[in-house]
Amino acid sequence: MAAPTAASEPASKNPSHTLLNPADPSSPSSGASPADTQRAEVLDFLQREVGSDLKALERVADLLEKLKGENSVLEEQVRSGSSAPPPPVSAALLAAEEAVRCVEALLQREQLVSVQLDQHLYEAQPWMDNLGQTLNQVDMIERHVKYLRCLQHIEELSAAVQQCLMTSSVWEAIQAVDKMAALDAGLGRSRCSHLQDFIRETLHFWHKIIKDRLASDFEKVLAQLHWPMISPPTQSLTPAANGQESSSQLELLVTQLLALQTSDDLITQRDLAQSAFSATPPPQATPLCLPIQIMLLPLIKRFRYHFYGNRQTNSPSKPEWYLTQVLMWMGNSSAFMEEKIQPILDRAGAPISAMVELCRGLLALVKEKVASDASRLLYDDVLFCHLVEEVLQFEKELRSKQSYPAALPGLLHLLLEDATLQKWLTMEKKMAVEKMDAMLSAEGAWSSQYKDISDMDELKAPDCAETFMTLLQVITERYRALPSPSAQLKFLGLQRELVDDFRIRLTQVMKEESRCPLGARYCAILNAVNYISTILADWGDNVFFLQLQQAAVSLGDEGVLGGLDLMKVGRLASLEDSLFAGLLALLDRLKGDMMGRLLDWTMKEITEKAKPYGQDRWLCLPPQQDQSTMTLSSSACPMMLCVRDRLLTLQQVLTFDLFQLAWQGLAERLNSLLYQDVILSNHFSEGGAAQLQLDMTRNLFPLFGHYCQRPENFLKHVKEACIILNLNVGSALLLKELLRESSEEGSDGAGAGDPTPESALNELGVYCLAPCDVLILLNLRAPRPGQ
Repeated sequence: MAAPTAASEPASKNPSHTLLNPADPSSPSSGASPADTQRAEVLDFLQREVGSDLKALERVADLLEKLKGENSVLEEQVRSGSSAPPPPVSAALLAAEEAVRCVEALLQREQLVSVQLDQHLYEAQPWMDNLGQTLNQVDMIERHVKYLRCLQHIEELSAAVQQCLMTSSVWEAIQAVDKMAALDAGLGRSRCSHLQDFIRETLHFWHKIIKDRLASDFEKVLAQLHWPMISPPTQSLTPAANGQESSSQLELLVTQLLALQTSDDLITQRDLAQSAFSATPPPQATPLCLPIQIMLLPLIKRFRYHFYGNRQTNSPSKPEWYLTQVLMWMGNSSAFMEEKIQPILDRAGAPISAMVELCRGLLALVKEKVASDASRLLYDDVLFCHLVEEVLQFEKELRSKQSYPAALPGLLHLLLEDATLQKWLTMEKKMAVEKMDAMLSAEGAWSSQYKDISDMDELKAPDCAETFMTLLQVITERYRALPSPSAQLKFLGLQRELVDDFRIRLTQVMKEESRCPLGARYCAILNAVNYISTILADWGDNVFFLQLQQAAVSLGDEGVLGGLDLMKVGRLASLEDSLFAGLLALLDRLKGDMMGRLLDWTMKEITEKAKPYGQDRWLCLPPQQDQSTMTLSSSACPMMLCVRDRLLTLQQVLTFDLFQLAWQGLAERLNSLLYQDVILSNHFSEGGAAQLQLDMTRNLFPLFGHYCQRPENFLKHVKEACIILNLNVGSALLLKELLRESSEEGSDGAGAGDPTPESALNELGVYCLAPCDVLILLNLRAPRPGQ
């Protein structure tokens, strides 16, 4: 035979053995001759570069070329040098020549070995083909054997289940079915489709038989315990006669059904269409506990009987009928589930809540019904809105009264479908706009409903503004519980749109009423703007809206963040701004504009009343000592009365913070009017200056003293002008001289010990007026005779 002959050749014919054999004549030895030393070095070099690997001999040609290149370089160096080559070069040339001879010999040996190897592989190929066919046959036989063993195992399990059922050994039958289910799960990745179908059909067959037997016995026990609880229980849940026997049977059956849960879950996941429930649970939801599935069957039957088909109770306009019925079933069954079923589950080690499982099963019914009704009511506005309200109320009672876990989905996710959510948003906007039209056109829209109750009328908000903010709050309460932040942000965008719409409406009404800013409606609009602004500012600090703000930033919601630059988005992310910052800015601008119109109109009236006072003969009034008593100037009375009346009116019609802005703004403008039109427009005798001071300090300042402790600080120009005009002659002359010198020579011209104009004025109580203004006031004093 060729293969054994080739394999039994002497090892001396193998080139690799020749290279490594120290007995070979070409092998390096311990001889002392230079030729032997050079040969040993060459062999060591080849051993490092080639080694004992036959395949590495293919690099010999490259090595030869490399050595030839180095040899050429050395030859060129020798030619360019002296005629007598140096000893290292000679030694290198000899070594190179010897290496060339060795490499040529190795190439010949490599060619010979390659030919022998190809011949050996060619002769061994039929053996390899025969061996491969044999291995394939063995592998196929092994797979057939495993297939038959699997069939035999299935048959054995099936026979075991049959035998156990015939002997009423339910526990053993359940264990055999569980093994069959585990085998089915293990074959999940197999490509033996017929085998998979066979084991699944077998599993379904025996599982259904066991489940039907246990379910029949379980239903009988439940009937003895008066399940289902359709109405509130009126007696104790513990039966009087055979209570102990029923409880024992109940616990045994529940435990056996729990043991059957594994195979039931597998079958449910394989074929949801054959499940006991028509409502398909979400893919991520775990299957219901098997005992609870059976307990739900009579409730499912009643639900479908009453709320499907042509029954009068199946009314699209009355979704509260089936929603309330389901809540009643949950409430009536809670005691039974907690007292009877939950202890059994706890003793069996099942980490589930019986009441939660019951609620999940009933919710599956309600979800199917609500989803069907919602899709049919999309084009009926009234019925759709009613359905949404009832679903929200059902969700609220489910979470509060039935303590349904927040981690489990309820009904609200059904409202998040694109068509349903968009319809909901459209209806919210439509109804809000209609209510805004109604509230603004109502008879008492601009009067406060708490106007007769002083303790509750601090904000003086008109009825339309309060109703509008209540409308927004109701919208917030409706969408607050939605499980999707992106959906909540859509409702928030709607609220902001409604606020801006209401602001525009208020602006339009304000322009119509701007002919009489002190009218009740104009001030009511101003109070409304302030009220809305105050509420929105509070909402900006509310935890719910702060969470929405963070959600908007993280989601990059265009509806909320659209049009904002990176700096504003960053301020939102750091909570420096609120989602209502833009609306608050617009409302503040409207409030400032309305307050300006109000003060302008008020000052126009006061200015008319103040004209006689500014034209009084201040230069001709006698000194104070020449008058018996000094009273308010008669020309100032109309102005003072007007100021008093307007302040009282503003206090009555404006809220507290708006009135604070109003009287302070009025004081500022009145200060400018008196200073410009009365003081700077006249010259004052000693009596005129005293009369002006009396009018201001005893009459005008006290009018504002009802609203602050130091009203003169809001009329500083008038107050300080009175101080300057009423200086005694000596002080006035000294101050005038100091101010004149300071203005002529500048600050550097004053002596080291001379007081500065500012310090001199501060000693007199003058802080607001500049030295040049004080100098003008000093020139307004009439000179005494002889000055």
